[in-house]
Amino acid sequence: MNGLAVEDLHVSFGNVRALAGMTFRVEPGQMVGFLGPNGAGKTTTMRAILGLVSVASGGVRWNDRPIDDAARRSIGYMPEERGLYPRMKVHEQVTYFGRLAGLSARDARDAAASWLERLGLGERLTSAVQDLSHGNQQRVQLAVALVHEPRLLVLDEPFSGLDPLAVATMSSIIAEQSAGGTSVLFSSHQLDLVEGLCDDVVIVDQGRSVATGTVGELRAASPLRIVRIELEHEAADDAAWPPHIADADVLESGPLRYRARVTREMEPADVLRAIGPGLVLRSFSVEPPPLSEAFLEAVSRRGSRP
Repeated sequence: MNGLAVEDLHVSFGNVRALAGMTFRVEPGQMVGFLGPNGAGKTTTMRAILGLVSVASGGVRWNDRPIDDAARRSIGYMPEERGLYPRMKVHEQVTYFGRLAGLSARDARDAAASWLERLGLGERLTSAVQDLSHGNQQRVQLAVALVHEPRLLVLDEPFSGLDPLAVATMSSIIAEQSAGGTSVLFSSHQLDLVEGLCDDVVIVDQGRSVATGTVGELRAASPLRIVRIELEHEAADDAAWPPHIADADVLESGPLRYRARVTREMEPADVLRAIGPGLVLRSFSVEPPPLSEAFLEAVSRRGSRP
């Protein structure tokens, strides 16, 4: 099968077990959010995909073949820690990495200039990387990952420390790559961003994947639901969240709006009946929790703390 397959990876550093059976897939054109608490094994997995760490057992396959040097030239990698030469000029640097990926000198120069212009760095081509802001260095790092037109993008915390404009620019480019058939795997602690950008998610903990699926599937699998109630007018008796609804975690309570976390088994009709007579509803909804809560629930089952 085409795409990336991570198969039962086991990696240890001395007595520390970093990966303990990590398994997942990223299909062509699929954008997968790679989520987990600190120390869950995300960065180690990404380095294993690139062959940067030794694997005790298991394997990584690209288009149903083990990843060799030739296959690595079709991968674009953006590490969380800065992987640039700080004193090298921006355009020279991206060109250099393009050459390492197999581009001709001319193609590397042209591609580097094109991507840097697209990323808003067209006026900084001759600047040293160390003279750029953190956000602009991130943009250079993404240009390095994209300069050779990879078919697999592996991005470790690409949005870390970026302002909203930079996040929007990078999100658009990554989504464009995915729409063009590139397989994209990226990690992020910004779960609201992952929820808006990705269709599919892999949640990892303690060196293995603990939940995989679409964002909708993972949200729906949560044992919790979020209830929202909005009244047409303020109740004469200052009614708060209906007291007859037991075991509700009230998140917001006011004279007109109420929001609570309830169990999936709770019937919406029971909530409506408990609101009381004489109160006119403006809106009422029951929906799965956001991805951030589904993530917390998935890793808490294993006793982790994000």
